[in-house]
Amino acid sequence: MTKTVLTGVRVFDGAALTGPTTVVVDGPLIGADATGAEIVDAAGATLLPGLFDAHVHLLTPDDLRALYVHGVTTALDMACWPRERVDSFRGQVPDVRSAGLPAIGPGGNHAKMPGMPGEAILTAPGQAAEFVARRVAEGSDYVKVVVEGDLLDQATIDAVVASGKAHGKLTVAHASSVDAYQRAVRAGADVITHVPRDGVLDASTVANMAERGQLAVPTLTMMAALTTKIGAAGYAFSRDSVAALHAAGVPILAGTDAFSAPMLPVPVVQGASLHEELVLLVEAGLSESDALRAATALPARYFGFADRGAVREGLRADLVLVDGDPTVDIAATAKIRRVWAAGEVVV
Repeated sequence: MTKTVLTGVRVFDGAALTGPTTVVVDGPLIGADATGAEIVDAAGATLLPGLFDAHVHLLTPDDLRALYVHGVTTALDMACWPRERVDSFRGQVPDVRSAGLPAIGPGGNHAKMPGMPGEAILTAPGQAAEFVARRVAEGSDYVKVVVEGDLLDQATIDAVVASGKAHGKLTVAHASSVDAYQRAVRAGADVITHVPRDGVLDASTVANMAERGQLAVPTLTMMAALTTKIGAAGYAFSRDSVAALHAAGVPILAGTDAFSAPMLPVPVVQGASLHEELVLLVEAGLSESDALRAATALPARYFGFADRGAVREGLRADLVLVDGDPTVDIAATAKIRRVWAAGEVVV
């Protein structure tokens, strides 16, 4: 593996850009000794930590390439089955974590998805412990429950979340309505993905999330893609909910709900959609630096990746070199010059 030294590069340090500096990529890690390194003149460019997409759905190997060519070096899959498919994505680029099979209620959109296993469908809280135990045995990295209408009662949602926590797993709840958000918050889900499209989140729910340290992954890219079905008002509800969450101090993570399945009426493409998500987050009220943290330091912190999420000596060399200054123009994240994953140049 080649040792590389980037000269004259400005680094996003989690708050702002540094002045021009030198960064060494030494094997899989960010190093300090530039002796014998290949020199790359990075003047005028910005070095970012490798990007996270905190909500994808992986289907084929092509999805992986679409992610890493757009700078995504860690992908958090939020529903993938069977186990063999999940396992086929591990140990590659990007680095993948997955919820595996989600817990769902009977009769909803998720239950109608082709190939959805019957064991995903829960009808009583007493089924939650076995469901979660099976996911843990399969190697799921976190536990997901879909809160959709009244298909799962509150007791069952609570039981899935409690069982996940009992196994030491982060718990993720899908919620795309105000009522679903309220129920997910009440259950104590660690992460709530999507935002309502039927109204703006109420102040009490937002305050409860902030007080309890719950996170949001809004997937505004998917909400925007659905505008043709839900109308502009539906997207405005989603955008304004993000603004309310951010103003209250609820951590916002960047995720897209990207899924390449052909049956989706409004597919969100892998990789490129993350850069759209960052633009939409800024339009919703996050600063450019907030948006960058939403795709780097924050998912690393909250999903337990102590070895990445920042450009610092000793950390994993997941890095994205872009032209321009994304702390001023967030769209610069898409102007990718080079990508490293664990020190290997992949773009």
